Amino acid sequence: MARPGAAAVALAVALLEVALAGVGAQGADLQDPDYYVQEIWSQEPYYARPEPEPQPFSPPLPAGAGEEVRGPRTPEPRPPKKATKPRKAPKREKLASEAPPPGKNSNRKGVRTKSSEKPASGDHSVPVARGDVSEDCPPLGLETLKITDFQLHASTVKRYGLGAHRGRLNIQAGVNENDFYDGAWCAGRNDLHQWIEVDARRLTRFTGVITQGRNSLWLSDWVTSYKVMVSNDSHTWVTVRNGSGDMQIFEGNSEKEIPVLNELPAPMVARYLRVNPQSWFGNGSICLRMEVLGCPLPDPNNYYHRRNEMTTTDDLDFQHHNYKEMRQLMKVVHEMCPNITRIYNIGKSHQGLKLYAVEISDHPGEHEVGEPEFHYIAGAHGNEVLGRELLLLLTQFLCQEYLAGNARIVRLVEETRIHIVPSLNPDGYEKAYEGGSELGGWSLGRWTHDGIDFNNNFPDLNTLLWEAEDRQNVPRKVPNHYIAIPEWFLSENATVAVETRAVIAWMEKIPFVLGGNLQGGELVVAYPYDMVRTLWKTQERTPTPDDHVFRWLAYSYASTHRLMTDARRRVCHTEDFQKEDGTVNGASWHTVAGSLNDFSYLHTNCFELSIYVGCDKFPHESELPEEWENNRESLIVFMEQVHRGIKGVVSDVHGRGIPDAVISVEGVDHDLRTASDGDYWRLLNPGEYVVTARAEGFTSSTKNCMVGYDMGATKCDFTLSKTNLARIREIMQKLGKQPVSLPARPLRLRGRKRRQRG
Repeated sequence: MARPGAAAVALAVALLEVALAGVGAQGADLQDPDYYVQEIWSQEPYYARPEPEPQPFSPPLPAGAGEEVRGPRTPEPRPPKKATKPRKAPKREKLASEAPPPGKNSNRKGVRTKSSEKPASGDHSVPVARGDVSEDCPPLGLETLKITDFQLHASTVKRYGLGAHRGRLNIQAGVNENDFYDGAWCAGRNDLHQWIEVDARRLTRFTGVITQGRNSLWLSDWVTSYKVMVSNDSHTWVTVRNGSGDMQIFEGNSEKEIPVLNELPAPMVARYLRVNPQSWFGNGSICLRMEVLGCPLPDPNNYYHRRNEMTTTDDLDFQHHNYKEMRQLMKVVHEMCPNITRIYNIGKSHQGLKLYAVEISDHPGEHEVGEPEFHYIAGAHGNEVLGRELLLLLTQFLCQEYLAGNARIVRLVEETRIHIVPSLNPDGYEKAYEGGSELGGWSLGRWTHDGIDFNNNFPDLNTLLWEAEDRQNVPRKVPNHYIAIPEWFLSENATVAVETRAVIAWMEKIPFVLGGNLQGGELVVAYPYDMVRTLWKTQERTPTPDDHVFRWLAYSYASTHRLMTDARRRVCHTEDFQKEDGTVNGASWHTVAGSLNDFSYLHTNCFELSIYVGCDKFPHESELPEEWENNRESLIVFMEQVHRGIKGVVSDVHGRGIPDAVISVEGVDHDLRTASDGDYWRLLNPGEYVVTARAEGFTSSTKNCMVGYDMGATKCDFTLSKTNLARIREIMQKLGKQPVSLPARPLRLRGRKRRQRG
């Protein structure tokens, strides 16, 4: 029998051997140069260090390999090949190229590269998801700002304006590319030790990375290859490897704007993901913008609570719709609500696609006297897709709520004639849709098929008005409203899109009172004028005579949006619109000649505003429910503003409506005209106004009209009597005689008197 003392000694010796083995293993780890690299990266994430000597770089090998440490290997990037796009429709895999219009940057299309679908190596701390490696996961939200600035980190930065917080897909640089708003993350040095990191804040199944170069007018910077690493604690990192066990080198960009998607060989489950550039454009620097694809893992205990997470209870069709699907959805809505809807088209696109509209009214197809006309339009830029889907959701919502007896919606439908055109540029949309929500870049599908920017393709009536005002010809020779379209614009040789001509004819036919055109890429409501009056300036506040009304209309949308007036939210790109509560005068933002807003104000009665509904022009389908919640109340409130101000009918003594009668408001140098039935609507803020109605052949009439704070326009009718001259002409016309020329009659009387005297 062994003595207890001997057993204790043996146990102590065994423990000592284990401890020495652990120290040896730790020493082996310390011999690995990558161990130091990770420690250095973790300690100094935000400022550039002195330039070190270049050293070979190799991410850590999986734990427990038990084999000799291999030297760094840098296999060649695999050639790109087509991969399934992050959408459920498998038939749209080939990207459409688009010829850029003259004077425009080239349109961009996404490129997909995909590694061999074999499991990647990984240690026990970062599991690899097995099974279906082609799972479609949505973006984490770098572009949509769901990922906050605090979740982005980098090894070094060149300056603050090129920090990790600027490394978001499709982010745009300011005109001056200054220290605050530049167009990418750029490393402080060009070496293999640089990285940019995303903290998902919860375990996530990462499936892919999308990269772009730096958005810049002057510089060419992009990453041509990179590695991807994942971690659960941001200290121990595992490099994604290919099926043969080698470190996977992903092919990056070949220019700075086309997004490139790389799918991981197998999904990786972790909290953190790093992109480590391995090569970059020879004459440039390490700069990139990116998006990460990943599916958050189920969290039954709600341990990883996401702040401000929004869900919707509306039973709507939350998906992207191509042209055929959009037409089918309109048909479904019409079949659900045949008594309040009508589908028609306002014209055709360059490719022959119809520009469909949905009318929602208690008497669809006819203009009711005293009922204002309102419109929403979207898709002027084909790649700004969120507005299109919001309007399709709005048509479904109005139909459902009307059938459900929602008193607010029923009143809106019965008192307003609503027109909704979801896609003004269907040709451009089809190109963007083919590219996909993340791979279209900033401009694929923006222009019409013939390369025209629809939103800036209307006649410049501002210059005609301002030149006439400078010559003091307004309103004697040139009216301050209903300014005629120049002859050159109407000629067949003019550079005018067929879609533009269709919209002009539509707006001239229907007496719209208020309208909103939904756009994307920002989060703000812009109101006219959109063009500066000073020729040499590119930014200058240029208000209309109805500036106070436009500012209220803009604020009515912005203030009811969930994010537009939130002072804590991050700016989309470079502009902070919080100083005006999420609104901006278009000309003070950037000058545009021939905008839809200015044309609508100067050529028709319609007050038109541009509503930029999101930072991401083409959000992923998974974002649509939240975007609907962000905009739903605003869309309804803005429609209700059509009932603010005064309304009425201008008629003669027999009660017949007088068309084209001019309505003037004292102190406001902008008039409007009555519709064909003599009815009118004048948007005004609360207050007391002196209003005058006048028409050719009638005596003018003036009234004091009071506008209250309660919703509902004040009724202010006018009855005009014919002038004496008009009455004489009417009587003579009935008798088949011409009226006497009054100026010549005194001359004949004088001649008769002379003859009598003689």
